[in-house]
Amino acid sequence: MGVIPKPPKGHFNVLYFASASSFTGRDYDVLGAPISVRKLFDALDEKHSGIKDKILSSCLVTVNLNYVDVPSDDDEDTQNDALVIQEGDEVAIIPPVSSG
Repeated sequence: MGVIPKPPKGHFNVLYFASASSFTGRDYDVLGAPISVRKLFDALDEKHSGIKDKILSSCLVTVNLNYVDVPSDDDEDTQNDALVIQEGDEVAIIPPVSSG
């Protein structure tokens, strides 16, 4: 992954690692802000059809280097509904890593 440019005004960067990068064919994307963490996976699935089920369902997510829980559509916990990704934020999609 090279240098990621600063997102344009009103947007944020989504960084892809490992299988997420392979699936999208990209190291990063730029999305419009603000957006709730709950709606992030839907927005990514609109850009990259199938990523939600094939990749994102088992990934960790960070916002500005802090791990966050991404509520499922069935999750009624509203604690993370308050978390909104803002202009200039950096989101990372981190798939599971195996070692051996």
